[in-house]
Amino acid sequence: MRVHLGCDHAGLDLKSHLTARLTELGYEVVDHGPFVYDALDDYPVFCIRAAEGVARDRAAGLDSLGVVIGGSGNGEQIAANKVTGIRCALAHSDETARLAREHNDAQVVAVGGRMHPIEDMTRFVELFLAEPFSQDERHVRRIGQLLSYEETGVRPPLPDSAAGLGPAEDQD
Repeated sequence: MRVHLGCDHAGLDLKSHLTARLTELGYEVVDHGPFVYDALDDYPVFCIRAAEGVARDRAAGLDSLGVVIGGSGNGEQIAANKVTGIRCALAHSDETARLAREHNDAQVVAVGGRMHPIEDMTRFVELFLAEPFSQDERHVRRIGQLLSYEETGVRPPLPDSAAGLGPAEDQD
C-alpha cells in the first residue's frame, strides 16, 4: 500500500518518524513535505498535495491512503477535505482511528503532532492504515449521501421522523 504524507512544521518530527516506521512495516511512503523546518510554513501547501496523491492513486485503482500532520491536526484535516472525493478524519484515540476507516471509509487521517506522545500517534496511524472499511449497508448509504452532495450540492432528504421539525429551509 502507498501512503502519502504531508504536514507543517509542527508535524515535521512525527512525519520523519512515520516515514521510517511505515517503510519498516512495508508501506511505500510518498513524502509531500515539508523537508526542512520552517516555523512560518503553511499546512495547506503540503496537506492538499498529500490528499491529491491519494485521490489520484485511488482513481487509478491503486491501494493508497494518506496521513496529514500538524500541531492539532484540525487545519490539516480541513485542508485534506477540500480535495474532491477525499474524506479525512481527525484521530485522537485508537477508536477514532479505527472508526475513521471502518465506518467512514476515510482515505486520509489527520493527527496532531503536539497533542499526544509520538508512540500514541504512531499507533493511531498504524490502526488507521490496517483497518478495512466494513462495507456495512448503513455506512455505504451515508457515504453515498456525502458523495452525492459533493457532486450535486443537493442535500439528502430529511427522514420522515424529522419532517416539519426543523427550520423552514429544511422543509424541501
